[in-house]
This record gives sequence, structure tokens and C-alpha cells, in this order.
Amino acid sequence: MKQFQVKPKIYFDEGSLEFLKEIQDESAFVLSDSIMEKLGYLQSAADYLQSAGVRCNVFTDVKPEPDVIAVMNAISRYMEYNGQAIIALGGGSAIDTAKAMIYFLRQAVEKAGHAFKKPLFIAVPTTSGTGSEVTDFSVLTINSKKTALIDKIMVPDIAILDSTCTKNLPPHVIADTGLDALVHAVEAYVSKDATDCTDALAEKAVYIIYHNLVSFFRNADDKDARQRIQRASCLAGMAFTNTNLGITHSMAHAFGGTFHLSHGRANALLMERVIEYNAAAPGDDGRRVIEKYGCLAKAIGVPARTVREGYVSFVQAVRTLKRDLKIPASIKNSGIAENDFMAAVETMAEQAMNDRCTPTNPRTPTKDEIVSIYKKAFN
Repeated sequence: MKQFQVKPKIYFDEGSLEFLKEIQDESAFVLSDSIMEKLGYLQSAADYLQSAGVRCNVFTDVKPEPDVIAVMNAISRYMEYNGQAIIALGGGSAIDTAKAMIYFLRQAVEKAGHAFKKPLFIAVPTTSGTGSEVTDFSVLTINSKKTALIDKIMVPDIAILDSTCTKNLPPHVIADTGLDALVHAVEAYVSKDATDCTDALAEKAVYIIYHNLVSFFRNADDKDARQRIQRASCLAGMAFTNTNLGITHSMAHAFGGTFHLSHGRANALLMERVIEYNAAAPGDDGRRVIEKYGCLAKAIGVPARTVREGYVSFVQAVRTLKRDLKIPASIKNSGIAENDFMAAVETMAEQAMNDRCTPTNPRTPTKDEIVSIYKKAFN
């Protein structure tokens, strides 16, 4: 039985960070990083909280690609200061760390025989790509492998989309995170668990990203493009938290973890080859997937007079978008040595097969097929 739900209350538009003045908890534990501190966003958040009489404890040791140790350090600080509300201000790493805190806190409390009361959880994304502010996903590095935790307890209660928080992103981060959002939307759209509700969100996200990401990439002061991409990322997150994802993400988790690439860049380097693989599925599965890619072509306004033409046009549109965002055309062109990559392919494929995003891919892969996709993406 399929279901659809969207939990967080979302505040958006420029200046919406000011909502923090409405928080009524006695204290708040704010997770962020040194970059947010330098840019002044962390101080703004603290000022709003303090004006509401909320005692503010700040943790800025959030690391990129968080692991279990980083999460345990955050939990230790949270317990030390007896925090109440949890506020994550930052990119996917900050929000994923906060989510994993809640996940492991619940485990510890319930293991001790007590009922767990989830603290108020507010997510303030400062990149436009993960959609983490509305999802039940958290990606952690566990035993040197990127692992997706999935649990409804981790969905934020409130999301604040203040586009001023994405104004200082460097172009390569805009490109990587924007393409991550695009993959979220595309994989949600073709997921085995897609519904009319998720299709509407995913299709709109694809349209907005296709028509605005390059403008945002070229000029972060473009307020309209900046706001649209932030909202598209959120829409894609709403879609995939209801549908799960596919093997672009499964493979990107393994690939990015092995070669220390950002998650968005890993997705970008793999996405076309996965689209081609899915569209080549035999029988009705393949026809359904090609039709859906064709629908996305119509949505973004590229030629789609026939289903096949729509699919081909959509793949070409993705290639053109990546080129305009200065994404390498292949893994080889990204600077990864062929010998190193080929030596890791079997292990990465095994990890991808066991990833929690794989079961909802529209075509069920074998390990050998995953290996083949990796090799095609390399060249």
C-alpha cells in the first residue's frame, strides 16, 4: 500500500530566518560549521534566538561527510549543555549530523528502557541540493563506507528556506548541489514507488532546475534564480522522501566515499549512464521508464514528438546542462586515475548492490550491470 506524506512546516522567502524569534523552548543546540560562522549567518541565528529568550549553545565542529564519531561528539556536547531544540544551520553535512543525533539518541534512550521524546528539530539549509530539510534520509560514513540511514524520526519539524543563506556559495558548489537536486527529482519520478503526488513534485523540480540552475551558477546575486533553485531542491526532497531513490545514488554513495568526491559531483558523473541503463530495461519496464523520461522532456520544453525522441532529448538536455555547469564529461576527465578506478569497481558495485536506494530503482540491476555502468561512466 503506497502512501504520501510531507511533515515539515516550511518557511521561505528572503529573511525567513527571522522565524527563529518565534521559538519557545528554553534552550537550543545549534549545529553549524566555521564557514557559516565566518559569513555571519550563525550570529544572525543566535541573535534571533536570544531575542526570544532562548539560551543558545553552538556546536561548529560539523565536518564534511560526517561519520559516527562526529555524530557522537555532537551528542556528547548536546547532553553536556542539556539542549532542547536542535537547529541545523548548514549544508547536507550539518543537517545529516543533526538527523543522526536524533536517530542514535532515540536508540540509546529506548535501550535504557525509557520513552523517547523527540526534541523540536529545525533545519536551515545553506546549500540548494540535498533537500535534507524535508527528508527522512541521513548519509553517514560508517566503516569507511557511505551509508544511508532512513527513518521517519529524522524528518525535521520545521524547515526554513532563506535564500540569503545560499548567496555566498561558490559556483562549483552551486553546480554540484543543483545537480544532486536534479538527480533526486529524476530518480523519484522513475522510482518503483512513484505516485501521482510525487510525480507532480518531481516534474516541477526538474523544470525549475533546468531553467534556473545555470543562471544561479553564473550569478549568485540573481535573487530569482537563487530562490527558485532552493525551492526546487525542497520539492525534490519532498518527492524522494516518499519514493526513495535509485542506483545513481547507490553508486554515488560508494564512488564518492571511495574517491572522496562531493555527493553531488559523484551523482553528476554517473547520472546519464544510469538513465541509459534504466531506459534499456526489457519489456514493459523499459517502455514505462522511457515514457517517463519523455514526459520530463515535454516538461522542460525540449523536442518530444514521440516517446523515443523525448527520451533522447532529455538525455541530451542533461548533457548540455552539465556542460554549461562545467562538469567533466566523464569520470576520467575529472582526474581520477584509470588504474585506481578499475581496481575499486568490484567493491563499489558490491556496496551499491547493498545500498538502501537500490530496491526502488526502476530496473533491478545485477552486480555485473553495476560494474558495466561504472566503466561506461569512466570513459
